[in-house]
Amino acid sequence: MTDTVLDRFLRYVVIDTQSDPSSSSQPTTEKQKDLGRVLVDELLEIGLSDAHLDEHGYVYASIPANSDKAVPVICFCSHMDTAPDFSGTDVKPQIVRNYAGGDIQLVGDSSRLIRVAEYPELNNQIGNDIVTTDGTTLLGADDKAGLAEIMTAAQILVSNPDIRHGTIKILFTPDEEVGRGVNKVDLDKLGADFAYTMDGETAGHIEDETFSADGVEISITGVAIHPGFAKDRMENAIKIAGAIIDRLPKDVAPETTEGKQGFIHPVGVTGSMEKASLSFIIRDFTDEGLVQKEAMLETIVKQVMSAYPGSTYHFQVTEQYRNMKTVLDRHPEIVENALEAVHRAGMTPVRGSIRGGTDGSRLSFMGLPCPNIFAGGHAFHSPLEWVSRQDMEKAVATIVELAKIWEERA
Repeated sequence: MTDTVLDRFLRYVVIDTQSDPSSSSQPTTEKQKDLGRVLVDELLEIGLSDAHLDEHGYVYASIPANSDKAVPVICFCSHMDTAPDFSGTDVKPQIVRNYAGGDIQLVGDSSRLIRVAEYPELNNQIGNDIVTTDGTTLLGADDKAGLAEIMTAAQILVSNPDIRHGTIKILFTPDEEVGRGVNKVDLDKLGADFAYTMDGETAGHIEDETFSADGVEISITGVAIHPGFAKDRMENAIKIAGAIIDRLPKDVAPETTEGKQGFIHPVGVTGSMEKASLSFIIRDFTDEGLVQKEAMLETIVKQVMSAYPGSTYHFQVTEQYRNMKTVLDRHPEIVENALEAVHRAGMTPVRGSIRGGTDGSRLSFMGLPCPNIFAGGHAFHSPLEWVSRQDMEKAVATIVELAKIWEERA
């Protein structure tokens, strides 16, 4: 078994682990367990005797402490599934060795280019080895880069007993991409005090803040009648749904916002003349911002419905996750230690926010405070996805340094 972070990564990405939001099972696809079994075998080979895959698709393992100090138990976590947004079947990774700069053309679909203008981080990759796909699938660096980094760091820690550390837990989750990554996790069995997801992007970045997120489902019941006798009587639910979408503010959308700006985003529409349904995701960095946007959306619905007196609607808000900064600010040492680890691994640490969520968002509110550390991937959920070997190696070094720092400061 080869054991560099690149070798591991190339092994993992060819295993199809796409999750399925339409499935009610856990995991949503059994094929995620195919990678889980590979990871367990490798963990056992490294020497982590408690490594196992449970019925829900979670991989658990422990690296025993080799320090006499009372060191907090920390966990490193990554997810095994890839996004439903684009095919993850038959991934053909390509390596651009000693990248010389410029746009990268993908060999399986010559119409696809990874453009420096769109991904300026490529300017920092000159001389590095960059892994892409052939352009016909996503790569799966989100989050198989994280898996490979944790596995490689685990082998380094086990193989070098002179590196002092406390007990370290490993958790690999299914179904993160469909929002169910921690639904069945057993935190008592995991037994960690704090955790870190390796699921970020640019090398050196640590994120301690995410969106807060809700889902909104709007169901509309119109007035159906034969179109030949419809004058002044029909109220078409499809047209009502269309009017609602048309009135959405253009400046509160994903395509017009950035930084700390939230949005209202329609993600699904189904309908007939009698009934229609609209699905939205609402995102903001504050709970107050979420409430305001939900109120804005319902005001739009009410305004539209006022022109259709025979029709009715139902407006349902479902909480998805909350900004983990609320929890992490109570435990500043978790992020401070991560920033120091990035520094010791040779990078300038950058503390930031995620316009999205991670498993760590929900884990933090479940009692396991969990910021996010870079894994090195870019252009997630697309055939333009890429990651460099050197950035993955930096992430491995960050994990090892972080284990050392928690032991030193105990």
